[in-house]
Amino acid sequence: MRKSILIGCLSFLTLATMAACSKNRPLSDCETYAEAVDPAPDKTADWEAVGPGLHASIGSIDQHYFKTSVPQITENHRWNGTAWRGEKVSAQLVLWSRDPVEKVECTFSEFIGENEKILSAQIAQVRFVRYVITDEFADGCGKRNPEDYAAFLYPDALDNVTCYNMKGKTTQPVWITMQVSREAEPGIYKSTMHLLALGRKIQSFQFELEVLPLLLPPPAQWKFHLDLWQNPYAVSRIHKVKPWSEAHWEVLKPVMKMLADAGQKVITTSINKKPWAGQTFDPFDSMIVWTKKVEGSWAYDYTVFDNWVQFMMDLGVKKQINCYSMIPWSSELVYFEEDSGKEVTTKIEPGSEEYIALWTPFLIDFRLHLEEKGWNRITNIAVDERGGEKMQLVLKLLEDQAPELGVALADNEKTYKIYPDQIKDLCVSYIANIDEEDLMYRKSKGYASTYYVCCKDPFPNTFTFSPPVEATFISWYAMAAGFDGFLRWSYCSWVKDPLRDSRFRTWPAGDTYIVYPDARSSIRFERLIEGIQDAEKIRILREAFEKAGTEEAKQKLELLNKTVAQFNLLSKPENTEALINHGKKILADLSR
Repeated sequence: MRKSILIGCLSFLTLATMAACSKNRPLSDCETYAEAVDPAPDKTADWEAVGPGLHASIGSIDQHYFKTSVPQITENHRWNGTAWRGEKVSAQLVLWSRDPVEKVECTFSEFIGENEKILSAQIAQVRFVRYVITDEFADGCGKRNPEDYAAFLYPDALDNVTCYNMKGKTTQPVWITMQVSREAEPGIYKSTMHLLALGRKIQSFQFELEVLPLLLPPPAQWKFHLDLWQNPYAVSRIHKVKPWSEAHWEVLKPVMKMLADAGQKVITTSINKKPWAGQTFDPFDSMIVWTKKVEGSWAYDYTVFDNWVQFMMDLGVKKQINCYSMIPWSSELVYFEEDSGKEVTTKIEPGSEEYIALWTPFLIDFRLHLEEKGWNRITNIAVDERGGEKMQLVLKLLEDQAPELGVALADNEKTYKIYPDQIKDLCVSYIANIDEEDLMYRKSKGYASTYYVCCKDPFPNTFTFSPPVEATFISWYAMAAGFDGFLRWSYCSWVKDPLRDSRFRTWPAGDTYIVYPDARSSIRFERLIEGIQDAEKIRILREAFEKAGTEEAKQKLELLNKTVAQFNLLSKPENTEALINHGKKILADLSR
């Protein structure tokens, strides 16, 4: 008979006996999915030296805990943290056991403060961390044969299950988030978290949360310009539903709601097929159907485009619409020809007669449609890493046919200098910059200026193997360098089997997505949100100190700016975790 040794019960009780002695909590099924087999298990782990029972400790959110390794950790049953009203903060619990343990779960008591102040236990969310195959940065961008790169099993996905069945000789991280309501009264609150197995309490942990007096506004009001490109076609494929069917909208909603709750500002749309050629596992179809009529005129069906934009706006993403692209990577444009009854693909170059003949009627019609919808002032024609003469020709056509439309550009050639007032949304790579006078000009005009990371950046990044703290560093760097926000091309461009293997045929693993199917978040995504919250707190504190104008406020502003300036780095610091934690301590001190 299989045995499971659990602290809090008699040693070596069988699971059947445990179930029989548990009377205070109903049992539930722990349904989830099977993880991939570890391609590089820890063969040095001495699990036989691990004492009996389910071991548990508060760990660090800056650390990855590997599945087949025995955690090198001093057991700790206390957690302390601070949060603004409206902020979400994270903790990580680490479990490990020599023996199998079934139906593991965690429950929180109410958070009790002074003078009978209470925060609901529901502010705490517990998610079991799941493991996914990843690889290594190696040479960054480029085609990848899996056998040429080391492969590992890394913790990243956060599973939406209430309990979990642990296998023997394994480690299991648990991600805990506490979402403080904006109505919470400042003060120190205490809660007890109980660790259970088979419905019986095993261990307890003390959580102490200091709610600071300042208020973080709702994500839709955050000023940080977050642009994570959405791929609804990947969501369709993974969930096996027809694109834009009722079932598709149903599975899209929780995934895109997570993005809206992170403060996303931009709606990603495709105005023709495959704007990025075939770079993703699921190529983008066109959200607008182009039809060339028999007599040679054009008709455009905006149904999908309109529904998608309105869908995202209803979730709270409504600042900007980016349309990809008038310079697709393949230089191809696809339309339906009524005369032949077939789809036609034509290759055209910006500036050519055919290019102008195809895009001019579209721009005229699209401009009128956007005006009718009231979206014309927030819509950009988006271009990804295309510059030089092609870019200038496209900008000229836009200026002639749809001057009120802006341009969003991921720019690696400083094209923005040629047309400073058309590039409404400018993004440069991490190792680049925007000249100071240009950055100040853009700020004075209200134009968004951001930066991005991709497969070529070993630091900071959000690969599945990236240290978790790097996702938080991203926003601190944005504030230090004077950017308005951050762009990453890959919110949910899922690979073939994203829940098990994050590797792709090109680029380091995890480059193509940061959340998982069925609206599962990730350690990377939670830490990215953490950094965005920090950026908002920096902005709010700066504005408050500048407005106060007192000598004390000036000193606080100087300390804040000096602290943030330490993050203006174009290479990895010696200790990123220490740098972030120092910055967070200063933020907390200034918030009191």
